[in-house]
Amino acid sequence: MKKPSISVFFPCYNDVHTIGDLVEKALAILPPLTDRFEVIVVEDGSSDGSQEVLKSLEKKYPQVFRPVYHPKNRGYGGALKSGFKKARYDLVFYTDGDAQYDIGELSILWDLMTHDVNFVNGIKMERRDFAYRVIVGNFYALLMRWAFMLPIYDVDCDFRLIRRSLFSKLNLKSNSGSICVELTKKAQKAGAKFRQVSVHHYPRKYGESQFFKPVRLVKTFAELIPLWWELMIKKK
Repeated sequence: MKKPSISVFFPCYNDVHTIGDLVEKALAILPPLTDRFEVIVVEDGSSDGSQEVLKSLEKKYPQVFRPVYHPKNRGYGGALKSGFKKARYDLVFYTDGDAQYDIGELSILWDLMTHDVNFVNGIKMERRDFAYRVIVGNFYALLMRWAFMLPIYDVDCDFRLIRRSLFSKLNLKSNSGSICVELTKKAQKAGAKFRQVSVHHYPRKYGESQFFKPVRLVKTFAELIPLWWELMIKKK
């Protein structure tokens, strides 16, 4: 059977210390999987020199590397929507640009993407963060799983492989971290078939999480409330 093609992308916001290595590693692991691939980075208005790293990679890999530049920060959801829109190939994989996941484990998700599956999601084996983030993150995942009746265990695990054809059925609106809940629930409503697999999670070596900032959390929950009404109450 013909191997599917794949678009790999990373949302990037002030990830100058990690984004270059992630792109290089992705380009190293993709050729054994398929001969049609691309790597995309959505640079979401960084101020730390990330753009210069991406411009250098663009010159080095002009055929397979496609950066997207946001002049202003659009938020996590805005970055993901740009990546989904830019992707051209059969499968779309994304993970964050902070390198807390091992891009090499994409091959595990690849093997689980059989013809009857649309969406393969990771589950963090052990969250390697500060204690307060582990507690808040686990509570958030539990709350979202219960409130939205999600078909996956760890909606907070941004290590996902999705069939691009599924996106034609989804109208994603969120600009914050709530997009992960919106993506999963709308995919479920569109009839997607899910698989899950455990993946490693590593401590963040550089920078700081954007999701766990008070302003970001408030914005996320401000989007989640009307989203819950729309998907769980209004459409019944």
